[in-house]
Amino acid sequence: MSRRVVLWVAFAIVHVAIARLGFVLPNEPMGDVYRVYQPWSACALWGGVEGFCPAGREIMGITVPWVYPQLALVPMVLAWLFAWTGSYTVGWVVMVVLANAGAFALLVGRGRSRGRSGAAWFWLASIALLGPVGLYRLDGFTAALAVAGCLWLAGRPFVASALLAIATWIKVWPAALLAAAVITGRRRGPVVIGALVVSAVTLIVVVAGGGGAYAFGFVQGQTDRGLQIEAPVSAFYLWRAVLGLPGSQVFYDGGLLTFQVTGPQVDALIAIMTPLLAFAMIAVVAIGARKAWLGARYAVLFPPLALTVVMTFIVVNKVGSPQFASWIAAPLVLGLVLDRRRWRGPASLALVTVLLTQLVYPLLYAGVLTTAPLPIAVLTVRNALYLALLVWALVRLVRVPVRPGIPRSAPSALTTSI
Repeated sequence: MSRRVVLWVAFAIVHVAIARLGFVLPNEPMGDVYRVYQPWSACALWGGVEGFCPAGREIMGITVPWVYPQLALVPMVLAWLFAWTGSYTVGWVVMVVLANAGAFALLVGRGRSRGRSGAAWFWLASIALLGPVGLYRLDGFTAALAVAGCLWLAGRPFVASALLAIATWIKVWPAALLAAAVITGRRRGPVVIGALVVSAVTLIVVVAGGGGAYAFGFVQGQTDRGLQIEAPVSAFYLWRAVLGLPGSQVFYDGGLLTFQVTGPQVDALIAIMTPLLAFAMIAVVAIGARKAWLGARYAVLFPPLALTVVMTFIVVNKVGSPQFASWIAAPLVLGLVLDRRRWRGPASLALVTVLLTQLVYPLLYAGVLTTAPLPIAVLTVRNALYLALLVWALVRLVRVPVRPGIPRSAPSALTTSI
């Protein structure tokens, strides 16, 4: 069989197996789909039909505030188109697999490039090792858009930017990739215009639907959140709970449907986390902007800058959901396409990181909630690997060579086929 056929066979095997595991593994890794995505979308479509919306018809982000950007409702609604395959949950995973297939086809191409084939194997491995949470969450859908967007940035910047902007209005995090693209791209105009067009259309529809008051409600929603148990910053309180120290414990936030930690001075820490994340992101962006100003090539600068901003978004964050691990794929896929030798190390580290993430959730999650030592130790190691990836990316970013005296608009050596 050809290299391309082997890759597609592997794609099918991985996705069928992981989709099935969503129904088999403990702690219901597909639970968000039927517990929240299905009711939210059914409520928007049909109101009180089947008891989904007892208070009457509500459209999340339009008639009521929401923690997600408004376009998050789009894939939730689209999943109903595939519900005939068995259920809404099955329809959801079919939709995500189709999105992955589109991005995978773009990545593999004709199967002749070793760099692209290696990146494809890495992405498949990361999907397999992360497990069901990578398919049964919004993040998995946006990860596919992000991979496609990163691959298209050089040759089709407007389309790539539009894809990344759509992904941003679904789950915020791809904004980090958009920022990196604006800073490093040779053709910034189409990138900016693509993002503005998507954002403008989204806001016009939201306002026209009567949701102007909630247009940016997701920003406030994230600001008001506490420390989620999986976030790196929560380790201090988790280990206090493991040691039985008074005041530190895990509790369930029924409003946000997440488990959080509490303990001494937790409110002060919660208050500084959002400004700290903003400062860290600005600092990383400033490093990238200076490199671009000094003539760093797009092909060399964009991948480490993209990985650095994504990892900063993960590490310096008071939210740490397991599906965040799917964000890592897009910048690493592009890095492997462009320079597989240099990016092989961080890609391998990322695979260990996503494997530990699946161990944390769903396999050891009951122990995490009860602050058992072994699950908390696994979670701590996973977060340490997140930090290691951030350090590698930041060091690589700082070491990106520049070419003083060369205009910022000088063509890069990036292959136009991407």
